[in-house]
Amino acid sequence: MSDRLLTTDGVYAAIADERRRLAKVLSELTAEQWDTPSLCGDWSVRDVTAHLVVPLVMGVREFMPILFRARGNFDRSNVIAAQRAVEMYGPLLPELLARHADSRFKPPGGGPRAPLTDILVHGQDIRRPLGIARDVVDEDRWRTTLHFVTATRAGRVFGYRGTGLTWQATDIGWATGQGPTVSGPAEAILMLMTGRSAALDDVSGDGVDLVRRRFAQ
Repeated sequence: MSDRLLTTDGVYAAIADERRRLAKVLSELTAEQWDTPSLCGDWSVRDVTAHLVVPLVMGVREFMPILFRARGNFDRSNVIAAQRAVEMYGPLLPELLARHADSRFKPPGGGPRAPLTDILVHGQDIRRPLGIARDVVDEDRWRTTLHFVTATRAGRVFGYRGTGLTWQATDIGWATGQGPTVSGPAEAILMLMTGRSAALDDVSGDGVDLVRRRFAQ
């Protein structure tokens, strides 16, 4: 069983590849698909795409007035910024995601594994409702991201709710935690850890009912 994690350069290379792959998917969507509700709250596929593009095209100087308008609330700031990106760029969003794929943006205190987690999770927020499967499974990417969410404080930013459970990603030979077991593909494990109940049908184990109850609370 490999426990290999990506190096910093490897993380940035993975982010760039994920952005380009997702941009290709997005460039082929119909107008109806763009309006499809994503797995990310009230956001549509278009809104999630805009959120991914915002840090690539909007600098601190542009973002600070938005943060001020939101009274320091980062969640609200993200909503406003995404709305602005939709208004400004609309159909250009896939092109911008691809054009800036090599950007080494990282949020303050988050490091490069934060945007890798963001693109993996939000990529599935987009693909799953559209019924579009990923065309590549890179074990080191999933392993690095799962470790980041479970073994660092950053997990809280992504809504990690996995304490008291043993998580097993059966397709990459990865496991962590103590308690009842939740087993399944790494993609499903990460989605559940970050609050996406849509992945419940993809996992098994004596811990699944506990996860289901947590989503119902």
